[in-house]
Amino acid sequence: MPESPGPEIRDRPYTVLSCCMSLDGYLDAGTDERLVLSNESDLDRVDAVRATCDAILVGAATVRNDNPRLLVRDPARIAGRRARGLPEQPVKVTVTSLAKLDPAAAFFTAGSSERLVYCTSDCAGAARSALGRVATVVDAGREVDMRRLGADLHARGVRRLLVEGGGTVLTQFLTAGLADELQVAVAPFFVGDSRARRLVDDGCFPWDSGHRATLAEVRPVGDVVLLRYALSDRFA
Repeated sequence: MPESPGPEIRDRPYTVLSCCMSLDGYLDAGTDERLVLSNESDLDRVDAVRATCDAILVGAATVRNDNPRLLVRDPARIAGRRARGLPEQPVKVTVTSLAKLDPAAAFFTAGSSERLVYCTSDCAGAARSALGRVATVVDAGREVDMRRLGADLHARGVRRLLVEGGGTVLTQFLTAGLADELQVAVAPFFVGDSRARRLVDDGCFPWDSGHRATLAEVRPVGDVVLLRYALSDRFA
């Protein structure tokens, strides 16, 4: 399995990528209507994964389009986090190059989580004006580089990071070799619309036909199937 280049392993969180896709590899329906791919059992599984993490990251498009709350829902899991000396909820993280985010979105208003917005220098001023009251805005430089972002999160105490998409963010982590684990739930239907968002964009990935990812687990979860891949030697 590939060793991630760049900062020392100790300088970035253990990173889990998580998503649900259709049988033909789509993350949404390609329309304004939100497509529900997962089921209640799988959502509960994701809730359990969230409860083990210090932070949850999604892209700005996911914040705008899906309006996710990104919270641990189960009271017993919240209590378990308190018992371990952790905040009740993981830190919420997003990245943007445009700062077109609504401060009234659930990302900013739901729960008691700390919120971090990583943005390019070009939009840092606008982001602070719009979001400074509801989040900590971090100027990430000319472009938001996931390696530097991971190092900054690590410096803030994040040791386990859950990345829930969307496709652009998943592509950035995968092509940079910054993912330790990939969890893909496959829904039992097709989307069949090329306007819809696929799992990843074009790119140069460390795992190809000559270097296969390691399949660590296959598990039915209701009517979806969880595929879990080990992507680094840090896989636990």
